[in-house]
Amino acid sequence: MTTLPPAPRPCEYCPYRRDVPSGVWDESEYAKLPPYDEPTYAQPVRVFDCHVHDADSARSRVCGGWAGCHDGAHLLALRIAVVSGAMTPEDMDATIDYVSPVPLFDSGAEAAAHGMREIKNRGPEARAAIRKIRRIRTDLT
Repeated sequence: MTTLPPAPRPCEYCPYRRDVPSGVWDESEYAKLPPYDEPTYAQPVRVFDCHVHDADSARSRVCGGWAGCHDGAHLLALRIAVVSGAMTPEDMDATIDYVSPVPLFDSGAEAAAHGMREIKNRGPEARAAIRKIRRIRTDLT
């Protein structure tokens, strides 16, 4: 199984998107974002997959927000994915060249701070997004 490159646009509730309500994802998901801001040698070794599909799904793909926010040429996870056979060199290049058509946060830390801001007191938009995500993920299984 290989990880596909990002979709043409980050998913509707991508944690990197500026237009996504705060508090949509669990704290543990937001905690994954800032480490990719670190220097290459200190970054996580796993590609950040799109939240819409489970990582073990045949449709698993790179998160478009992750690819658009971070400098792909310096993402350790992409290098390891190619060496391990989890991603083709062409798909890595497509991920590095990816440009998001929607506004993204400038860093994983900024995206995580936004996401965590209302996690203890989610607004109606965040609650509606959570319901929709649960429905989508259930439909895909």
